[in-house]
Amino acid sequence: MPTAFAKYEGAGNDFILIDNRNGIFVPDGGTIARLCDRHFGIGADGLMTLGPAEGCDCAMRYFNADGSEGEMCGNGARCFALFAHHLGIAKDRIRFVAVDGPHTARLCHADAAKGVIELEMTAVEAIEELDEGVSLDTGVPHYVEFVPCVERVDLLGRGRMLRYDTRRFPRGTNVDFVEIEGPGRLRMRTYERGVENETLACGTGAVAAAIAANYCHRHDTSAYEVAVPGGLLQVRFSHEPGTRNYTDIRLTGPARRVFTGAFESENF
Repeated sequence: MPTAFAKYEGAGNDFILIDNRNGIFVPDGGTIARLCDRHFGIGADGLMTLGPAEGCDCAMRYFNADGSEGEMCGNGARCFALFAHHLGIAKDRIRFVAVDGPHTARLCHADAAKGVIELEMTAVEAIEELDEGVSLDTGVPHYVEFVPCVERVDLLGRGRMLRYDTRRFPRGTNVDFVEIEGPGRLRMRTYERGVENETLACGTGAVAAAIAANYCHRHDTSAYEVAVPGGLLQVRFSHEPGTRNYTDIRLTGPARRVFTGAFESENF
């Protein structure tokens, strides 16, 4: 039996989305990895299923491109919110639950194909200072390192080394290299855990970069523009001076439906 899907992207971070409210699609790591394969499958940085949830509009399950289940994905969650809107589940606001807890997304504007979505993120209460950067959890673990120029970073080499540094990062980590361009303006490249490569954007990484910049460099701003290879993301938050507590975190950026289709599970 064919399984219907939709392909969405947010700032170049692309995802396969499946309406699984009927529970027919059974997520399997091997099948998901093959679906996300860019040569033999549909091609994506990850896959999400939309299911029912008590007390919320719906539930989001996120799977990395390697088939492993992930905790949270900022760009993916914005695409997920637009997908739910296109399904008629919600209008201007959607409340959904993910592995890291409940989230609310607001559609700043949307049409039949694309939109700009503001996503509420979980609070950050711990920032660990390391030799060359900081480690924090914005729904998934991130290591942020500030560099003079992101274009000159050996992203695959150094990124992979840090991602698999299990002594310091027992769960593994996403690795963000961040260049400060000016007040409230950052440029970022990310080596993403679960994709095991550079991605064109990382929403949780943009949040990590903005909070790390504010914490490490004591910037007099709580709103950042984060330029990534796939576009531009915005992050804002509230911060209690002198603490490592960041609350009311909002990630805003684009989302777009690229195409829809159906696949035969036995073909994967």
